[in-house]
Amino acid sequence: MQIQYDVLIIGGGLAGQAAALQLADHCRVLLVCKRNLEESASSRAQGGIAAVLDNQDSVEAHIQDTFIAGAHLNNPRATRFVVENSRAAIEWLIAQGVPFTQDARGYHLTREGGHSARRIIHVADATGSAVQETLIRKVRAHPGIEILEHHIAIDLITGWKLELPENRCYGAYVLDNRNGNVKTIAARHTLIAAGGAGKVYLYTTNPDTSTGDGVAMAWRAGCRVANMEFIQFHPTCLYHPREKSFLISEAVRGEGGLLVLPDGARFMPAHDKRAELAPRDIVARAIDFEMKKRGLDCVFLNIAHKGKDFILSHFPNIHARCLQLGIDITREPIPVVPAAHYTCGGIVTDLAGRADLPGLYAVGESSYSGLHGANRLASNSLLECLVFSRAAAQDILAQKSSPLPALPQWDESRVTDADEEIVIAHNWDELRRFMWDYVGIVRTSKRLKRALRRVRMLTREIEEFYAHFRISNDLIELRNLVLTAHLIIRSALKRRESRGLHFSRDYPETLPQAQDTLLIPRRARKKM
Repeated sequence: MQIQYDVLIIGGGLAGQAAALQLADHCRVLLVCKRNLEESASSRAQGGIAAVLDNQDSVEAHIQDTFIAGAHLNNPRATRFVVENSRAAIEWLIAQGVPFTQDARGYHLTREGGHSARRIIHVADATGSAVQETLIRKVRAHPGIEILEHHIAIDLITGWKLELPENRCYGAYVLDNRNGNVKTIAARHTLIAAGGAGKVYLYTTNPDTSTGDGVAMAWRAGCRVANMEFIQFHPTCLYHPREKSFLISEAVRGEGGLLVLPDGARFMPAHDKRAELAPRDIVARAIDFEMKKRGLDCVFLNIAHKGKDFILSHFPNIHARCLQLGIDITREPIPVVPAAHYTCGGIVTDLAGRADLPGLYAVGESSYSGLHGANRLASNSLLECLVFSRAAAQDILAQKSSPLPALPQWDESRVTDADEEIVIAHNWDELRRFMWDYVGIVRTSKRLKRALRRVRMLTREIEEFYAHFRISNDLIELRNLVLTAHLIIRSALKRRESRGLHFSRDYPETLPQAQDTLLIPRRARKKM
């Protein structure tokens, strides 16, 4: 059975929901997400959203800070486009009812690492959660939006696969995780907002759903990807045996938190003159260096000197979560380690969010808009989601409507039920471990080549499994993860310098000219 919509949105985070709300008054929208709408990386964002809202701040200063953090690999047009639209994005959220924190002067603005001014608008220390809660209520109530929760996209449906004269995106095949049925979703426009790929690493701040699905599907459909080597490791993930991925916000350092060794001595001033306010790549490498040099399991982030009242007013959620684990941050430091946090590269798009394949758009962490360059500036991620979801929605609404062809149903006639599900679990664990060991914060060509050999072997095993057995959520995610890992490794091997988040012991210098790492699928190369 073919189900038909004007727009199919794959992903239920901020980018997907914002796009859905801006489209649904004018067309029929289907929003697909792997779990509940409430479970996304967007909802975990603590710090806030960067925007030029203060008279003491300026668009040029925000752009310059973004360039510095991104090691000047940022696309100037994309960066200016996002920053110039930052105020409008925040005003749209305020109109939706997001309860941003206020003080005597108006909306309270905090500061984070890499920013030269206070420009982070926030809802205490749980901005992502508050934004998502506000938008989810509107998405669920809107008659023009249909939601498929507990569904995972398998692959895009394209013209070349159907042997049609026009190679464009016609929708996607989607698996219902509750019963194993595959649905054929036809759509005039498909928007990928599937998030990042943090689960390719052993330690990550990302939810379990961050498995590189969007990038993998777009690559298989013939779209270019760029700068996949730039994986941002957040410097301060809570280190505790009962908490695998709780993020300690950048704002803790922005408001005076100090990174210290077990004896209480600071170490960041020895690594960078900006100390704790240096960009994330520098702070993460400094922590990694100190841990390896001294044989430490973690370092510590101390905000206790700011006083209990300050901490409870600024970081109530972090305080409550740590207290549940026996850590009173008003009296003692927080144990922290770096963890994979954000995928700066992705599907190549233009300023309207359009990917290479007609009818296909990508927004948010799945995309490469050019904003982040070699390292994302703190709190620019939610801003990117908002600005590009609006741009993509406007472009979609400007397109003429066209009829959709009849699409073939998913074919399971030549597969059987898997007899060795343990293979998936073993491959998943092996992939994440060698990516952490060989393609982590500090890299070498030898380690990258070793990782490439391993990922090629895993790819062959997984593709054979995929060809012979009935699909499942775990198999789809593993297939996407191994492909995304392959793209990360290939990109890292192509970059023969150290820049931003990519640090190579073999190429420690930064080249004079900043260039993107562009990967082109074989199918796309034949057409060029």
